[in-house]
Parts: sequence; structure tokens; C-alpha cells
Amino acid sequence: MGKVICVGLGPGDPELMSVKADRLIRSARHVAYFRKAGRAGQARQIVEGMIAGDVREYPMEYPVTTEIHFSDPEYNRLLAAFYEDWAQRLAVLAESEDVVVLCEGDPFFYGSFMHLHSRLQGRAEVEVVPGITGMSGCWTATGIPITWGDDVLTVLMATLPEEELATRARDTDALVIMKIGRNLPKLRRALATAGRLGAAWIVERGTMEGQRVQRLSEAEEVAPYFSIVVVHGQGAGHDRLDRRGGPCPGDERLVTEEVRAALAEATDIVGYIPYVARVAPRAGLTLHPSDNRVELDRANHALDMAAAGRRVVIVSSGDPGVFAMASALFEALEARPDPHAFDIRILPGITAMLAAASRLGAPLGHDFCAINLSDNLKPWDLVEHRLRLAARAGFAMAFYNPRSKSRPHQFARALDILREECGPDRLISFARAVTTPEERLSTVSLGSATPDMADMRTVVIVGNADTRHVGRFVYTPRSAR
Repeated sequence: MGKVICVGLGPGDPELMSVKADRLIRSARHVAYFRKAGRAGQARQIVEGMIAGDVREYPMEYPVTTEIHFSDPEYNRLLAAFYEDWAQRLAVLAESEDVVVLCEGDPFFYGSFMHLHSRLQGRAEVEVVPGITGMSGCWTATGIPITWGDDVLTVLMATLPEEELATRARDTDALVIMKIGRNLPKLRRALATAGRLGAAWIVERGTMEGQRVQRLSEAEEVAPYFSIVVVHGQGAGHDRLDRRGGPCPGDERLVTEEVRAALAEATDIVGYIPYVARVAPRAGLTLHPSDNRVELDRANHALDMAAAGRRVVIVSSGDPGVFAMASALFEALEARPDPHAFDIRILPGITAMLAAASRLGAPLGHDFCAINLSDNLKPWDLVEHRLRLAARAGFAMAFYNPRSKSRPHQFARALDILREECGPDRLISFARAVTTPEERLSTVSLGSATPDMADMRTVVIVGNADTRHVGRFVYTPRSAR
């Protein structure tokens, strides 16, 4: 009496196969595997050289793959008959000897074997050997952890309707999307609608020969079947910048040539998860992503590696000297006994508020100030105090980090203070996801502004008493009354 043994082969690299799977395959006398008609079959290619010469092979050729849409009743009828036929044939073989069935990834994770498993119940003894999933191999290929803290990870099939893809992508932290192929254009649109396109990576042939990792926004319009799209989480529940990199300019053309050269020469990249995700992996480069509340740890890690002779780049959003990592780096440096021993360069960038102002017109054309509305590093009472003083002084004001999930009420309080000090007619502008495909601009009066107009991807700019509209633009005159 034998049994049907399905072995998970892992994501594609034979060296990532389990020891048990390797042993079962090498000792097998009967081996079955799925394949498309006329193809060798991916599972069979993975085990090339592992199967003994006298083994009997059973290619299970799908009667249909992409020739008919999966919603067509004929598609389901053909595949149901196919699985029923092979379940019966495998059950007969297993009456006398073991039969090893090959399955890419893990057999119980969107694998074709599941359809045989349900039909084999009561017909044959079945054993399933788990394997590393394809998605695990792909997110590891990006060099960035897929989840942090209490992130919610969602796995989607790109075959879902576009609206459902967008909704589910918007409502999760970390995201894996499979079955790409001809669904890629639809998937791009859905991720753009959800505001996740800028953070998405596509991994083609993960862990296999010809592996390719690139930003989805820069990828070609056609993707191989063995492709997976990954959007990394950041640690849900933290008071954090948005998963797509905060309000910084998102257009890669705004990165200076000086910064590009530094990235090209680096051996190590250190930074907050979504900023590190903007750097393409390459040979000789190690990525060190971390959560957003460990700035000093991040800075010290960079200094330690630099002291060991590494060429380290700390990446920030916007300009590193404006509410970013340059100050944390010098804070860490100040605590060291040898601050002069380090060769440090601060490379400027375009700040979020300047990118936002350029899109709106010229709302910062006269004296202005910038205030970070987060109370992570200062008490909220101090934030309120500075708000009132800036408003009373007649400054135009740019606000960073206006509203997050963990402190949704504070921006409402900030609006109340601004209305008290500036009146209801003062113009306030909201610039969200500036220079990305999800960019959204709006300008209203303080009396009409509501807290839900801002989130952590938004820079808020309040004009001074002279700020006004000219056509579709907002500007502040250079002279004061």
C-alpha cells in the first residue's frame, strides 16, 4: 500500500528546497507534475538532475490555461474533469507504491495540488510536505522586510476586479499580489487609485535564474507569469509617515545628480523603510531599512559602519536637514569621543514644502515658517504655542505631519487655533502626494477646512493676510502692508 506525497519545492531555487523534499524526490519511483501542454513544466525544471533515470514520470497537462477566461463555465468544466481524472489515476498508482507529486512553492498556498487533495480524500493516503512560498522568495529578493510590528499582510490575486484590488490595497499595510501576467495594466491602475503604486515592487522569476527586481512604476507593460508584486509594510499602529514615503517629492527626476552619484558609490543604504524601498537593489549594496522611531539607532549604525570602512548613505525624504536624519546624525556624532574622525557630507534635496508650494503657485513668496505638527519629540502644548505666535506674527505657515491614525484629533485643534488667530477667510492649501501619480491639490478658506482634508502624505500651507488667488494659482505678494 502506497500513498500520494505532494512535495513543496519552494520558490524556484533548488537550494531552497527542504531536506525532506530532496530525500523524497531522489528516492521516488513515480513522479507526477503539472505543466502546460508543450512545456517542460516549472516544477520539473526545478528538480532536473535529482530524479533517478528509471523513474516513471507523469506529466499532468492542463487542458486549458489562458485560452479561456476563468469565469467561463467551460473553463471550470474542463479543469474539474482534468483534476478528477488525475485524482483517480494517482489513487490507482498509490494502491501499490508511493507517488511523488511536485508543486512549486507550498502545496497548500494557491497550488494546483489542492484540487487533487480534496478529490483524493477517501481514495488514497495523502501526505503533504510544505515548502517556502514563492512570495517569501520574492519579498526577500527586495532586501526589505515585508512586515513590521503589527502590520496586516494581505495577499491578492491580480485576477480580481480592478475596484476590489484598489479597495483591498488601500485598506492594508503590507501587500503581495500574485498571478500578474496580462493583468498588469489593470493592477497598475488599481494601485495608483489606492495610492500604493509608488511603493510597489515587481519581482520576476524570484530566486531563479534571470531574477529581476524593479519598481512597478518603472517596469514594462508585460510581466512574466512567474512575477509577484510586493508593497512593504511599516509597522501598523505607529505614529508614522505614510507607507508610500511621506509627503516628500516622489518624482525620481527631482533627485539630484549629486545624490545619484552617492547612491551609486554606496556599499550600504540606511533609512526608514519606505525611503530605502526607493533604492533599487544591486550587487555589492546592502540595504538596512528600519522603523521610523529609531533615528538615533539608525544614525549610530551608520557611523559604526563608516568607522569600519564602509561607504554609507543615509536616505531621507525631501531635504535631510529639514525634519529629517541630518540632525539625528549629528546628535549621535556629538555623543562620540571622536567626531572629527568621520568624513560626513550632507547632500541637499527638495523639501516637501517647496515642492508643494511650486505646485500651488507661490504661497511662500513672503516671510514664512515651517512647523512639524507631530508631538513625538515635543509636547503638544508647545506646538499650540508656536502656532499662535506664528499666526499672530503674520507668517505664512507650512505644516508637516498634520494628521495620523494615532493622533487624528490634533489637526482639528490646530485648525481651531488658526481660525481663532487668522479668521475664517484666510486661505489654506492641502498638497497631498506631491509629484507622484496620486498628487492632489486643493485650496479653501480656513472656515471651510476640515481635518479629513489632511493625512501624513499632505503638506498644509496657510497663507498670510495678503495671500490670494490668481487664476488657478495661489500666491503671497513679496511686499507687506
